[in-house]
Amino acid sequence: MTFNRCALTAGLAGALSLAAPLRAADAPALSLRTLNGGAFDLAAERGHVVLVNFWATWCPPCREEIPALNAFYRRYHGKGLEIIGVSADAARDREAVVKMSASIAYPVAVIKDASVNGFGSTHGLPVTYVIDARGALRAEMRPDSAPVNAQSLEATVAPLLGGK
Repeated sequence: MTFNRCALTAGLAGALSLAAPLRAADAPALSLRTLNGGAFDLAAERGHVVLVNFWATWCPPCREEIPALNAFYRRYHGKGLEIIGVSADAARDREAVVKMSASIAYPVAVIKDASVNGFGSTHGLPVTYVIDARGALRAEMRPDSAPVNAQSLEATVAPLLGGK
């Protein structure tokens, strides 16, 4: 089953519902070069709500989330939202990542290009971390517990934008 290959987790003990945010702790550090040559530093994004989406080209659930993330980014980018798509693809698959990123509205990077990755290894893909404007990690969204779709993004992320 493809979903199992992409979304394996260590268990559901840490799974979050949409209404249950993570304890407000500072988000891990993340600094990397985007595919378009830009720099992304999560610490520099204070004042914005940020989604850090770990994904891979070979992961069907990852690809299924992209249209919802694209639409949400287009709707809220001017209202204080930033999204970074971080591909977990192997270095040899960079061309596939570049090709797929052409259909993604928000910046994309490859995890291998990270100079700092405080998130460490993910326990399954996809996973999206929600960081509030103060830099606190507020939610973790995964297909098995809090899937990324239009409704979940509106319920989980839009309120953090403070009616902007």
